[in-house]
Amino acid sequence: MPKLKDLHKVLIIGSGPIIIGQACEFDYSGTQACKALRQLGYEIVLVNSNPATIMTDPNIADVTYIEPLNVKSLTEIISNERPDAVLPNLGGQTALNLCLELEKAGVLKEYGVKVIGVQLDAIERGEDRIEFKKTMDILGIEMPKSRAAYSVEEAEEIARELGYPVVIRPAYTMGGTGGGLVYNIDELRVIASRGISASMVGQILVEESVLGWEELELEIVRDSKNQMITVCFIENIDPVGVHTGDSFCSAPMLTISEDVQKRLQKYAYSVVESIGVIGGTNVQFAYNPKQDRIVIIEINPRTSRSSALASKATGFPIALISAMLAAGMTLDELPYWREGTLEKYTPGGDYVVIKFARWAFEKFPGAIDKLGTQMRAVGEVMSIGKNYKEAVQKAIRSLEIGRYGLGFAKDFNSRSLEELLAMLAEPGSERHFVMYEAIRKGATDEDIFERTFVKHYFIQQMRELVELEERVLKYRGQTLPDELLIQAKKDGFADRYLAKLIDLPEKDIRTQRIELGITEAWEAVPVSGVENAAYYYSTYNAPNQVEVSARPKVMILGGGPNRIGQGIEFDYCCVHAAFALRDLGYETVIVNCNPETVSTDYDTSDKLYFEPLTVEDVLSIYEKEKPVGVIVQFGGQTPLNIASELEAAGVKILGTSQQTIDFAEDRDQFRMMMERLEIPMPESGMAVTVDEAIVISNRIGYPLMVRPSYVLGGRGMEIVHDQDMLCRYMSAAVGVTPERPILVDRFLQNAIEAEADAIADGKDAFVPTVMEHIEYAGVHSGDSACVIPPVTLSKDIVETISEYTRRIAKEMKVVGLMNMQYAVMDGKVYVLEANPRASRTVPLVSKVCNIPMAKIATEIVMAKNEGRDYPLTSLKQRVLNHFGVKEAVLPFNMFPEVDPLLGPEMRSTGEVLGISESFELAYFKAQEAAKSPLPTSGTVLISLNDRDKDVGLTVAKELSDIGFKIRATKGTCAFLKENGVESEEIKKVFEGRPNIADSVANQEIDLIINTPRSKASEFDDSYIRKIAIKNRVPYITTMAAALASTRGIAAYIRHGYSDAKKKSIQAYHADIK
Repeated sequence: MPKLKDLHKVLIIGSGPIIIGQACEFDYSGTQACKALRQLGYEIVLVNSNPATIMTDPNIADVTYIEPLNVKSLTEIISNERPDAVLPNLGGQTALNLCLELEKAGVLKEYGVKVIGVQLDAIERGEDRIEFKKTMDILGIEMPKSRAAYSVEEAEEIARELGYPVVIRPAYTMGGTGGGLVYNIDELRVIASRGISASMVGQILVEESVLGWEELELEIVRDSKNQMITVCFIENIDPVGVHTGDSFCSAPMLTISEDVQKRLQKYAYSVVESIGVIGGTNVQFAYNPKQDRIVIIEINPRTSRSSALASKATGFPIALISAMLAAGMTLDELPYWREGTLEKYTPGGDYVVIKFARWAFEKFPGAIDKLGTQMRAVGEVMSIGKNYKEAVQKAIRSLEIGRYGLGFAKDFNSRSLEELLAMLAEPGSERHFVMYEAIRKGATDEDIFERTFVKHYFIQQMRELVELEERVLKYRGQTLPDELLIQAKKDGFADRYLAKLIDLPEKDIRTQRIELGITEAWEAVPVSGVENAAYYYSTYNAPNQVEVSARPKVMILGGGPNRIGQGIEFDYCCVHAAFALRDLGYETVIVNCNPETVSTDYDTSDKLYFEPLTVEDVLSIYEKEKPVGVIVQFGGQTPLNIASELEAAGVKILGTSQQTIDFAEDRDQFRMMMERLEIPMPESGMAVTVDEAIVISNRIGYPLMVRPSYVLGGRGMEIVHDQDMLCRYMSAAVGVTPERPILVDRFLQNAIEAEADAIADGKDAFVPTVMEHIEYAGVHSGDSACVIPPVTLSKDIVETISEYTRRIAKEMKVVGLMNMQYAVMDGKVYVLEANPRASRTVPLVSKVCNIPMAKIATEIVMAKNEGRDYPLTSLKQRVLNHFGVKEAVLPFNMFPEVDPLLGPEMRSTGEVLGISESFELAYFKAQEAAKSPLPTSGTVLISLNDRDKDVGLTVAKELSDIGFKIRATKGTCAFLKENGVESEEIKKVFEGRPNIADSVANQEIDLIINTPRSKASEFDDSYIRKIAIKNRVPYITTMAAALASTRGIAAYIRHGYSDAKKKSIQAYHADIK
């Protein structure tokens, strides 16, 4: 029973949408907290705005609100639910900041809500840079010299005193948002201004640079008896200057002496005790070995990205334990597999864990690939090996960037040593791949250390890999000597990488290896705090220690690292598949390498293999476990990319066949099927060369939509308007998928896009709903806002879409999930593409319609495998009494140099859901949840291209009618006045002062509606959109969104400045007829 007897109902605040710096690790921690506290007998109320998470499923908490995370929203929920306590330290920075705001607004006091897990003054002492410094002074722990500033002028003064370079750290942010390392006054002015606006309290710390020092992290857990343990010691291989979220790191610390580790631990314990956190805290230090000087950089008085890594690296579920401790339990009441109870815990294990980040610079043309103190990574992988080299090589092949080793990346091997060393001067995402080639070209350890501050031990380990690789390269076209192959496998070289080095098929390497008896062995990582749990990793450096049961089992392949285009939605599907299989009586085996996810939680599946998703690694597990089959359709593109090779090697793929998946990507075959079914498609073709593309364009006409086959997230997708653009695209795109053709389609301008997810059994399909995109065709479906059910599509159109979806699923014999994309133009429905797999909209449809799609799909897949029929006809489309609006969350604030425009290539990192009885209010709430709340009064700036002026006139009239003042650029202003809308002209930047930039900076503009000029325009207008982001002014770049926003604002005002009574997702579901 719970120790805190006066508590019955606990409110847990989630972290909201996935953004850079705050990803799906908080779904993992929030889900664990709900599980822990419900087991202790508490009633749980959960609030989160992210529909893609497991935690917002209706069965995880007792009451679930998918609502914007702000004071107004939380106040109403607290008033409705009357929780006894709030647990804020498992929802990232968002939840901590929100809890502080609720306290300051008097809400917690008014409703008698107690804060558990972390005290509010502790948040202030940990997060407020001035308070933190005071605490450290009292404890006698050194910090880098620093002072807080509230203005750019103050920051300049402090920097002058400290001397450049200096670090800017905004208060109350995460992922280093708004901060950076600055070398001169010009850089300081830009970053200090950005940091002040990013901080909740307008405060930044200007700090002496400890650039190049070693960055070290400790993950501490403390209970109410003041018992403390160190869960994990993490060594950042990249030095201070690269944000820890971007840094390559290892656990345990590999080069730090026992003495230094003890000092770090002593300091960390003092800090955690002083700040009084119950549960997990992450403490970051910098260490200068020459001066033997340790300084504390910061603490996170909450579970963090590093906590997820530390949890998975050690088998210590920090969020689960933190929730139990917050409820009053203590470490000496929880079991420890090694000896008795958890207060005796020590980090141990004879293995090495490596974390490597995954970036998305390629998604943002114009983005500068440079790493600093503001996080840029969108995801990460974790690997476990018996030694450092094995773990590093496993991490590289887990990244899914088409690399299976460190060598021969991009054109680095063809560059001179001087060029490579010059490239190492500033850290970037390719730094370690460049280092590898520099060593091959003769760089000394000192050459590399001087430029990167990466320690000699790690450079030496890399050198040994290069030397072994050079020996392997001598056998190009020949079989490797047995002893060389054995050594290469012990050092972590992948079969595929060795095959590439010596130009032989991967199968040959695998056959030789198996004949020599060199196969992967497995070891366990035992889980602390619970009874009899473990997960597993492979090694070529030890005998096997893992037994296999005789139960029938099914393998599920996960989605690998988070990236733009493939995120948490696919993990959601994998987790539901595991739960469904367990209910069906199967033993579940998950393979994944992402430490942030629920799928890699120790108890999601019966057996978790923390392994790369490559043919070599998956095949080894398959041969060991001998499952009845493997499910590949839930993990996004990751498992699909290896499914054909797995099948060729004898793996049984469950559900939709691989031939069907290949068929959907072959546009010629797919078009022939559509013609047979008499279903319209835009004209299209497939091209491998520039000449072939030109022939297709002459037949179809411009504009064209071009994209590579077999990609997710619109990777490499573009709209081309003429032959020059087409030739440029074809020349560049050959690098994305050289062996696969480019798809060329006629682009349907101003069409409405729609999509449908279906569940199929090979003979028929069920379509729960149709989603209507709010942005017109041309904006990637992942970036477009969309609404369920549709609002402008007629009943006939919706029925046509459902009918086409059913017919296509039946014709393709889809078993499981399928997603269909459509365009509607002049009353006609065109098929754009079929994806016979899970899509990123599965969690959205499941939650809005109350249909557990991934669970049902899994049941169908297994029924088919067992030769049974699934009662698909029992599923019926139901009438929704609410609207769900999904809005994308975009990371342009982290890429200030990039023009924040939407197009066919996906850019969003996450999504939110607005849900209400009216579409307009649901849309308004979605904007609020996406942290770009729409104003309800003030001044709107409108600047439109000629194509958009007609719709723009409607928008301007409606905004004027509800009391907004309109300011417009010259051409737009003249057009509006001619058509009877009162507006005031505003100068563009090149037309003189005061201009748009001045008005936005002076906070005179509350909303910007700006549709971009054509590429050929003499003047670039991207500065308008960049200024909007910098000054946090909501901005809209499509007319569809402008219209929806205008009507959302009007509905909100009509509704008495309220977005309707807050209802839980369970209450919305109860109203579905």
